[in-house]
Amino acid sequence: MQQRVQNGNPLTFWSILLMKNEINILDVAHPTVGQMMESVVGCKWSLTVIDLIRRDVNRPGKMEHAIDGLSAKVLNERLRKLLHFGVIEKRVFAETPPRVEYYLTEFGSRFVAILDSIHVLQSTIESDDKKAC
Repeated sequence: MQQRVQNGNPLTFWSILLMKNEINILDVAHPTVGQMMESVVGCKWSLTVIDLIRRDVNRPGKMEHAIDGLSAKVLNERLRKLLHFGVIEKRVFAETPPRVEYYLTEFGSRFVAILDSIHVLQSTIESDDKKAC
């Protein structure tokens, strides 16, 4: 099953079910890397959260303040999704008040390398398009 959206990009079976809210990616016990990639790349906030963690903005409060428009609810949903995928890990410190920090896992570092490759490919395409004009 393949449908096309307005910009011509093909949608996979999983992305169609996710868009129709027929399946929640967090309900999939062991999502494939492809499913994870669709879920993360299709969500600007997930990419933003990963970028913040890469820049050592590890605490939820700092993440909220670092990006305008990022609410606590959306941040917590994205953190929960990235935890479920194994991209990030949560470290809880037994302090008063409690402190929580998030870090990329070993898998998360490899996953981010794929995202970086996509960014490089996009930059190359845009560069080639400018040369053609």
